[in-house]
Amino acid sequence: MDNSGPDSTIVVVGDVHGQLFCFAMENTNELFNLHLRDEKSLLLPQSNLFTYPAVSDAYRCYSLSLSPIPNSPNLNKTQLFSTRHYTPNPFSSSISKPWSPGIRATNSSSPSTAVEEALKASQEAMNIENLQSFVNINLGKWNGSFFQFDALGNLLYKVNTKLSVSSYGEDELLSLIQTLYIKQAASSGYEDEEEWAEYKIKETNMFTVDKYQQIGFFPNERAFSLRYQTAGMLETVLRQGVLGEDDTGEESPKNLKLPSRKPSIVCESCLYSLEKDMRIRAFQIMDPKGFSEMCLIFLEERGDGVLLPPSIDNNAEGTDRILPFLGKWKGHSVTKRSGVYGSTMAEADTVASLEIDDNGQIIQDITSTSAAGDVTTNVPWTGIKSDNLVTFNGGYQMTLLPGGMYMGCPCDVGKNVAESASFHLEFCWVESPGKRQRLVRTYDVEGLAVSTTYLYETKL
Repeated sequence: MDNSGPDSTIVVVGDVHGQLFCFAMENTNELFNLHLRDEKSLLLPQSNLFTYPAVSDAYRCYSLSLSPIPNSPNLNKTQLFSTRHYTPNPFSSSISKPWSPGIRATNSSSPSTAVEEALKASQEAMNIENLQSFVNINLGKWNGSFFQFDALGNLLYKVNTKLSVSSYGEDELLSLIQTLYIKQAASSGYEDEEEWAEYKIKETNMFTVDKYQQIGFFPNERAFSLRYQTAGMLETVLRQGVLGEDDTGEESPKNLKLPSRKPSIVCESCLYSLEKDMRIRAFQIMDPKGFSEMCLIFLEERGDGVLLPPSIDNNAEGTDRILPFLGKWKGHSVTKRSGVYGSTMAEADTVASLEIDDNGQIIQDITSTSAAGDVTTNVPWTGIKSDNLVTFNGGYQMTLLPGGMYMGCPCDVGKNVAESASFHLEFCWVESPGKRQRLVRTYDVEGLAVSTTYLYETKL
């Protein structure tokens, strides 16, 4: 950095632990009060402010401390800039990583232009990298099975599917192209003929994945959660897979439960197998009034040589569906804000337990400790189980599914919204005994997905 005099303004742009930041400061011997703003340009709490020591004859880089800043009348405050895509880790007590080589300094009486240009370049680079990673984990030919369960976990239909995924374009023009093939139900008198209906899924690109789908993406863990724009694809799968050519297009086909035309929420959560090239895409659909309407599962395996679609053993009902989840689980969570920028908001160590007491009540206890070890939260829940539905006090429910899966959601999303309370949806998959993955999608009172949390846990 250049030091041009006592009145010059220094603009710094860089990243710490992969997080973007920017600030401006004047050359002075006093402490610099570094304010960062969140997505809505609101000042962060005092505990999240940084202090930055300076030297009069040269600027040097130090670690940033989260210790509270004393209110001093001599404290110089910097000019405030909105860092829309930066969220500091609220659990971190200190940041010791050196400044990245990408730091840029300029001298200007109006530094906002330099800040905006530098931020834009850095954000676009991260944006493109995440989009490319998202495209890469989806590419290929997927042989799959589609399962429809009602809100109580009862299997309604199973349909064989194939998904062909390709891409075109480069950098910010990269797009994901998906074509779904649905095995049609055999028409009367033509049971031996196999027909596949084709459905082209809406294109995914930089704009749609960030603005519309509000993606929560974890490239290292190969997991994502996003907002699905329409239930049209899901309705097509059911119509073609259950009715086939006999579909008359009726609004409510006999014995066929279709998703609401205007669902309040359609959330897709995708977890990849830790053992093979397979994944589960789970769809939670909330009806227009905010109640759970149905649970839909795509179980897919990638590869040209796969002849038989993967399946869920729904007949293994000799054991209770809750059994895979019972016990004590220890793991780690990573929370990211929504959007393809994917900045990490927090990491924590977790301990979760699920037990059935002598009275048949379901006891769940979740403890989360921040990565720095300075913040611990505990959430105890008590509930009751009725068949494949667990309902907890406080208005939250878990629908138990075969194959070591469950989906969680509020009993009544509309009530949460009316009470101005945030809420979350959850998908859990115990792929093998003793190992499980979870995705938790958090929504604000307006129904917008603000963050997604990925958890990997092992059984103690």
